[in-house]
Amino acid sequence: MTSTDSADSAAQKAPAKAPAKDPWDLPDVSGLVVGVLGGTGPQGKGLAYRLAKAGQKVIVGSRAAERAVAAAEEIGHGVEGADNAETARRSDVVIVAVPWDGHAKTLESLRTELSGKLVVDCVNPLGFDKKGAYALKPEEGSAAEQAAALLPDSRIAAAFHHLSAVLLQDPEIDEIDTDVMVLGEERADVKIVQALAGRIPGMRGVFAGRLRGAHQVESLVANLISVNRRYKAHAGLRVTDV
Repeated sequence: MTSTDSADSAAQKAPAKAPAKDPWDLPDVSGLVVGVLGGTGPQGKGLAYRLAKAGQKVIVGSRAAERAVAAAEEIGHGVEGADNAETARRSDVVIVAVPWDGHAKTLESLRTELSGKLVVDCVNPLGFDKKGAYALKPEEGSAAEQAAALLPDSRIAAAFHHLSAVLLQDPEIDEIDTDVMVLGEERADVKIVQALAGRIPGMRGVFAGRLRGAHQVESLVANLISVNRRYKAHAGLRVTDV
């Protein structure tokens, strides 16, 4: 047998390579219940409105159930309101949109209710002084990594950091022209969050790495605040060539 024959024989025996997975092949998330902790604040309320308007079942949470119910009635589109614990229990995916100074305390108090849940952190640790906004770096590295440390029995992803609350809540705007950078450890969880972002017209979820990269993503909000102030805008992000 010649060397050429041997090579041909080996090639025939070698298993065929699996086709590359399509990074835009995302799951159907239309049946998932999404809870929003901090759903009475501008960012949480805006996300709840957009997701519910797109057909998602949404529950907004607050420390006080009556505040959550009032916010839900204002949002409409079938949104329900409940206290944070009930919101966490009843939801498949929980978005954390609370103020940074209450982030750790809120998550610590809901460790049991959030066990086994996909928790999506969109909190941006920021400080403000006379020069404007600047990024803070938590001891754990980022808000998302703090969530992972406080919720060892939950699956943590990070997303929805760069969205304008003003645009999200404006009923005159039909599409939100922006990409959402999604970070996480498990590909399946990242794809769920990408798919949720993609349900909102004009929006797209883009994988942006593991949680260790969340600090850069959270910090970029300080730069966007500077952009918005200079240009009187509500800037978002687009990732090109993907």
